[in-house]
Amino acid sequence: MPKANSSSSFVSPHPPIPLPDHHNHPISRRSSSLLNEISSLPPPANAVSSNPTYTEHENDDNQNKQISLPFNWQVTKKKQPQRTVFDSYSFFQASKLSLNDRISALCLNEYMSDVHFEFNDSEELIPAHKFVLSVGSCVFEAMFQRNSESTASSSIIHIPDMESQSFRVLLRFLYGDSNNPSLFITHDSVMSILYGAKKYCILGLERLCVDFLKKNISIENALILLSQARLFDEAQLAAQCLEVIDKNAMYALQTPELLDIDLETLMAILKRDTLGVREIKLWQTCLAWAKNKCKKTNQTMTPETIRQTLGGALKLVRFPLMSQEEFAQGPAQSGILTDKEVISIFLYFNLPAKSYKLCEFDDEPRSTFKEYIVNRFREGEVEHRWSYSDAFDRIRFKCDRRLSIAGYGLYGSIREPFEYNVHIQVNE
Repeated sequence: MPKANSSSSFVSPHPPIPLPDHHNHPISRRSSSLLNEISSLPPPANAVSSNPTYTEHENDDNQNKQISLPFNWQVTKKKQPQRTVFDSYSFFQASKLSLNDRISALCLNEYMSDVHFEFNDSEELIPAHKFVLSVGSCVFEAMFQRNSESTASSSIIHIPDMESQSFRVLLRFLYGDSNNPSLFITHDSVMSILYGAKKYCILGLERLCVDFLKKNISIENALILLSQARLFDEAQLAAQCLEVIDKNAMYALQTPELLDIDLETLMAILKRDTLGVREIKLWQTCLAWAKNKCKKTNQTMTPETIRQTLGGALKLVRFPLMSQEEFAQGPAQSGILTDKEVISIFLYFNLPAKSYKLCEFDDEPRSTFKEYIVNRFREGEVEHRWSYSDAFDRIRFKCDRRLSIAGYGLYGSIREPFEYNVHIQVNE
């Protein structure tokens, strides 16, 4: 058998495959696929050298094609058009390892969004995906189901009762954003977010808002939070607010926020048995609240309108807990109480054993704490002279339980009136 010449391509028993005339018969897409199938066949056993390569130039608007014959054909197809969808995320499907990461990447993104929301405080439309919202909220599910059945359904939904920034936090929670939604909850937005969570029945976000409020209750915002907690039917939050008000009743009753609460909230405060404040202060607070309401509604401030404004709150004031002098100088002369009510309270002061049944007002003491008076001097020593100097004058208490200081009494000159500048400090 003669040796193969090194200059020849190979020796094959197969007949040569005729090449197409590319000038007269351009290669079609079907021919190209046929060549690919042939090139996948293994070469003959007696093949001794590499394949010859023939290059075909086809008039194409985009790019040339290169074809290798007769075996292991190499066909370079046209380049696919560049991806334009979700360019800003650069193939986010491959870069996100978990399903939660991929879903959260869609939050506030136009990619495949099928609904938009508009708000009164912003001209920007916020994109969203109906499927994600329906999975996280039964309210959204019912809304989109109803719109799908309507022929006049719109892909733009107007939200008139929420701020756009608060709605963004709501969406981040529904999309399972990797960033903790609680980081986006602030003192200014928590009420709006809680309202949205209640409105769209998103219990998890609702719990986050309530926990945030519980951790940030103070005497400055306890009254406002109490009103909101009652509005949103958050019993635990309301109870915690009332406890803060009980411990700081004197300060809470002097804050301007108290004048803005509603009647039901005022009545909830007056019903407390643990409210640490004198009853005359509560009466004065009720009068100030009623006068402020009359002023806002442009009503004439008469005893009749004030009594009508107080409504059921008047019966919650425990007049029998006042001293007879406090009642005589205040409520008895206000004209708000009826003559029958005034007489029954005076009878209670003078004949408590017989007239307590005639009194329409509760006489149960409010505070469970008992008041004790600690005198700086023993009885009989007050006549001794006590001189003040620049040094601090201290008094120390040793106790085995928690105490609350109700007030202070200061001694002055026994000869003539004199003005003092006093600095009082409580150190624990």
